[in-house]
Amino acid sequence: MENQTKTDEILLLGFTESHQPEMFLFVLCLVMYLMAISGNVLIVIITLVDLHLRTPMYYFLRNYAILEIGYTSAVIPKALINLASGKKTISYAGCISQLFFYFFLGTTDFFLLTVMSFDRYVAICNPLRYATIMNQWVCTWMVLISWIAGFILIFGQTICFAQFPICGSNIIDHFFCDSKPLMKLLCGDTRLLKLVGFILSIFSLLGTLAITTISYMIIISTILRIPTAAGRKKAFSTCASHIIVVSITYGSCISMYLIPEESEGKNFNNAVAVLNNVVCPLMTPFVYTLRNKQVKDALKDALGCKRITHKI
Repeated sequence: MENQTKTDEILLLGFTESHQPEMFLFVLCLVMYLMAISGNVLIVIITLVDLHLRTPMYYFLRNYAILEIGYTSAVIPKALINLASGKKTISYAGCISQLFFYFFLGTTDFFLLTVMSFDRYVAICNPLRYATIMNQWVCTWMVLISWIAGFILIFGQTICFAQFPICGSNIIDHFFCDSKPLMKLLCGDTRLLKLVGFILSIFSLLGTLAITTISYMIIISTILRIPTAAGRKKAFSTCASHIIVVSITYGSCISMYLIPEESEGKNFNNAVAVLNNVVCPLMTPFVYTLRNKQVKDALKDALGCKRITHKI
């Protein structure tokens, strides 16, 4: 018979067993985490207070910034506490909660990125009907459906996860409660759970990526037919930031969850996880503000600087 135990605590091995590198990682992750939170909070505030940013594009961007704040906060604060204290433990309830919020917010992330790509598709391919199609009611429901879909897909799977007891070891070779290493600790036949998880990953990850890719193929085709170089440049600039965020987000998640385990290693997993959990949320405010004239002008206004150029 398998040694089934009711485990109250999970041991997270973290990044490294040496204390000195961990202190460096603590400082580095803390700085990046605070910058990511500050940058995304700033986007939320700016898009709320500036009247020039009351458009569907910035409404979606504000919701995406809120999502990024929650996503990085689901994992990083506990990882920072463990790095600072050297304790490296998390309660079983805390582990399951972390698992749920990490995948719930991450899955919602995919749906919202798809919504944002659809918004750009309508803006560039149907500019005369943009205001009619992307009205406030439609935008609100698209965001709401993204959150509901993420919740429904992950909640049931998390409940199934929690039904399995832990066998023997309670050690996870990671810095947070990820599904792959946690799955290895479960007792019983987990083949169905793995199959369901894989199908949901394909649907939420590759399914949304396919829709986003098709949207941008049509967008790029439309942009290339614009007769003037200035027009093509202006149209492409409205999509470039989103393409960068989509590429990094999907690339890191595909590397983590769809690449066979045999080709992965601990250092690879940790590096990609840090990229996904800290670097991506940190990049979002920088990518959208540095490449966007309207947001930069709104920031100047917020800092008390007068605009020196007129909006087009």
